[in-house]
Amino acid sequence: MEWIGAGSLLAWMWLLLGQGRFWRTDVRLPARRDPERWPSVAVVVPARDEAEVLPQSLPSLLAQKYPGRAEVFLVDDGSTDGTGALARELAAARGGLPLTVSSPGEPEPGWTGKLWAVRHGIALARERMAPEYLLLTDADIAHAPDSLRELVAAARSAGLGMVSQMARLRVVTFWERLIVPAFVYFFGQLYPFRWVNRPGARTAAAAGGCLLLRAEAAERAGVPESIRHAVIDDVSLARAVQDSGGRIWLGLADRVDSVRPYPRLAELWRMISRSAYAQLLHRPLLLLGTVIGLALVYLAPPVALVVGAAGGKGAVAALGGAAWAVMCGTYLPMLRYYRQPLWTAPLLPFTALLYLLMTVDSAVQHYRGRGAAWKGRTYGAP
Repeated sequence: MEWIGAGSLLAWMWLLLGQGRFWRTDVRLPARRDPERWPSVAVVVPARDEAEVLPQSLPSLLAQKYPGRAEVFLVDDGSTDGTGALARELAAARGGLPLTVSSPGEPEPGWTGKLWAVRHGIALARERMAPEYLLLTDADIAHAPDSLRELVAAARSAGLGMVSQMARLRVVTFWERLIVPAFVYFFGQLYPFRWVNRPGARTAAAAGGCLLLRAEAAERAGVPESIRHAVIDDVSLARAVQDSGGRIWLGLADRVDSVRPYPRLAELWRMISRSAYAQLLHRPLLLLGTVIGLALVYLAPPVALVVGAAGGKGAVAALGGAAWAVMCGTYLPMLRYYRQPLWTAPLLPFTALLYLLMTVDSAVQHYRGRGAAWKGRTYGAP
């Protein structure tokens, strides 16, 4: 047991010092200045059965205070809850930026539904206005009035092909408070923002809920066609842009928020497990390594502390306690960002156990033919 505790502590020291300071939450939009001429922007919103959240999100897009030309293109992807009609009603009642609502029909073979809708929205925008930038944003994302202006200014000032902000997710219910901050924490650990943002980076990632893409960079990368099968479309898009020579940037948002509720564990479980095995490229060995890694890094410290203390093995307890302390310390900034009580940091091993089970369940569902299921559609491995 002592070597397990020592291995866990060593792993945490390496994560603390060598993983791009993933635990920091101060990565915000880079320094920016207003351009002399504001470029045209098409806001593309793929939407499938989003009537519940649209009244909170769409008005925030229509109300954008943007000095240049901007239009919103909402693509109703086969909704059965009146999403398209509701969008038109909201635009008629609220006014603001011009809104076009259209439907692409069912996806062609080899396309995910979201990327098929994005393709349709981009094509329509190019036909109507030939935009210089594309803001790809999900139907559950609410933007502050200056969000688009700030994104464009940052992209222009830093010469970026893509700027993406991780929207602040909702944390209201018990399960949201327990799982959501950890979700962003784990994402940052897997894709350290500072590694993504440095020139010549090899790490590529994005947050699909709020992603500003230069139209020229999109054409050069061949997106969305080049990633049409991707379940984890935001990371795939970022990699395509980076591989084609575009600079990308990813950070946390202050005034871009997801309004989608996940009141019960079941909803959060489905949200995470639907793409967890795809993240592992549907490879059993990567799944095994992930399970072992999660167990060593997150589960071993409290187990070593308790077992060592109960068995009178001070060294084991000390190693487990030290690893658990480092773990909690790296989690505190994320809890502050989400305005959650800091005393909940020691619960991270329990949350990690849930994530481990969700990942295993994702693989099980994949081999049962129900992997990557979302809103009535199921996608297998490409």
